[in-house]
Amino acid sequence: MRLEIHSAANFLVHLLRLHHNGLSETQLEMFKSSLTEVLRRRYQDHWFPEKPSRGSGYRCLRINGKMDPVIAQAGVAVGLPSAYLHSLFPSELTMWIDPAEVSYRIGENGSICVLYEDTNPSSNSEEFLMERGNKSESSSSSSSSTGCKESLRNMDLYLDTRGVQPFEQLAAFVSS
Repeated sequence: MRLEIHSAANFLVHLLRLHHNGLSETQLEMFKSSLTEVLRRRYQDHWFPEKPSRGSGYRCLRINGKMDPVIAQAGVAVGLPSAYLHSLFPSELTMWIDPAEVSYRIGENGSICVLYEDTNPSSNSEEFLMERGNKSESSSSSSSSTGCKESLRNMDLYLDTRGVQPFEQLAAFVSS
């Protein structure tokens, strides 16, 4: 669960950085830490490594006409108002945080891109047991570079910040 949550939080902070929004690194790190903690508490009793699709709707983050309440809660906890955060994220963003996989979609018709994929699913079960208090050793997971992850590393090359909304460009790029 820890790796999936960190992957999601890192991605959302990366989106905030791309927006050139004036948030300091300290504010971004505080938001990431708050979001990580909010997600960890929220998913604690809704994480089923043996059945990853169980509870997936509960673990879905969604920004559309309104801000996702989980992201808003993390922002408010560190002094970032929900309305302000909503203005910084894409107008349409869906993120699925499931055992062994984190994926997202920008835009209603964008491609679904994988941010994180555990290539050793049994390690997720062991990590989950450790987080529940089991003292067994956990094997390491590895992340996958499938989907659109590689394209995000060079996203600044594709974003024109001269007044064009960068997330609409990102959605067009991702869905192409």
